[in-house]
Amino acid sequence: MTLYTQAESNIRKTWILVSLFLILIIGLGWVFSQSFQNPNILIYAVIFSLVMNLISFWQSDKIVLAMTKAKPVKKEENPELYRIIENLCITAGLPLPKIYITPEMQSNAFATGRDKNHATIAITQGLLEKMDRAEIEGVISHELSHIGNKDMLLMTVVVVLVGFISIITDWFFRASWLGLRKRDSREGGQVGAILALAGVILAVISPLIAMLIQLAISRKREFLADATGALLTRYPEGLARALEKISNDETPMKNVSTATAHLFISSPFKEKKVSALFMTHPPLAERIKILREMRV
Repeated sequence: MTLYTQAESNIRKTWILVSLFLILIIGLGWVFSQSFQNPNILIYAVIFSLVMNLISFWQSDKIVLAMTKAKPVKKEENPELYRIIENLCITAGLPLPKIYITPEMQSNAFATGRDKNHATIAITQGLLEKMDRAEIEGVISHELSHIGNKDMLLMTVVVVLVGFISIITDWFFRASWLGLRKRDSREGGQVGAILALAGVILAVISPLIAMLIQLAISRKREFLADATGALLTRYPEGLARALEKISNDETPMKNVSTATAHLFISSPFKEKKVSALFMTHPPLAERIKILREMRV
């Protein structure tokens, strides 16, 4: 498998998963609107969800940087880091992102921002101290790939969809509890009862399905960024070695939460005992293996 086919495969699979999200939302909206005999339910819920997430979309990078206590670094403070990022940006055809350093000794990094013109790369102090130039280039190329592949926008869309599913299922339960669902005693009553039961089942399982799809999309993003990053440096071994060091780094991270964990190049929680189904990142051993099997 070449870097190009790896990237194309991950792009295709990612959009398949996003399509599944849309199908799930349409199905939920139809069942709930039929159960409550109100076709406007889906429209109202989507509008409300978009309004609630619009603020977080525009301010997400600032919120993340504040949560991780990241501080901007000037070129004169770390000219070598700036040279690495500037050279990779020229190769990738991307504008230079803002560069931040977090006061964490765990080796890690993340990218945030809504598009390539409003992007930020944050690197932990531990990564700068523990890795050589080729490994740092591998990590930076991975994060630049997230920016170039428009992953930030994709994950924002996914967050909106997950939030919408949570809102509509919670509303369904509240409305049912308050007895707002219309009960039809005519011939169609049996159909209505079946739809109501289907609505309850969907309301219970949809948040779980949404979470699993969200995690799957996050994992696919990492494979794609690995492939694109390796293509950018033309040296997959640099990123592979960096991931090995990250895998062996047991240093805990202080300023991290489940809300930001998926942004990092590797899970800051070191989820070794968690089922792969519920991990925000694919196993590092698998990512390293794929990188070392790639042909540039």
